[in-house]
Amino acid sequence: MSKLGIRHLALRVKDLQRSREFYENFLGMQVDWEPNPENVYLTTAGQDNLALHQVAQTKVPDPLESLDHFGFVVSTKQEVDEFYQKALSLSLPIVKTPKDHRDGARSFYLKDPDGVVVQIICQASRFQTKLGDKSLEPAG
Repeated sequence: MSKLGIRHLALRVKDLQRSREFYENFLGMQVDWEPNPENVYLTTAGQDNLALHQVAQTKVPDPLESLDHFGFVVSTKQEVDEFYQKALSLSLPIVKTPKDHRDGARSFYLKDPDGVVVQIICQASRFQTKLGDKSLEPAG
């Protein structure tokens, strides 16, 4: 049985409009479905599905209890750095600055409006390295 990867993630949010604006404006997601004022489903070119669910103000979600982080994959290491510069220009809270990982990936981490950690990552393939580019070779 083949795995397609993670295609759906649901988050409980304190302020639906603020969270929606973050994912639309910063990450370029589009509305896929908005069944009611308390729920919106976002997508990236029909490939991913992120559900945002408004919680009652009396039950504010604690990001430490539900999710460590999730990642948005980009195509190049340059795009990681471009998103990082965009995050800085928007004064978004940075958790970890961009770095190259042992497996050849590059990423950085920031927080969304509810404190959920979001990773922007370019994942290097262990099977497709560029000849002569040591930064893309997997760790031995």
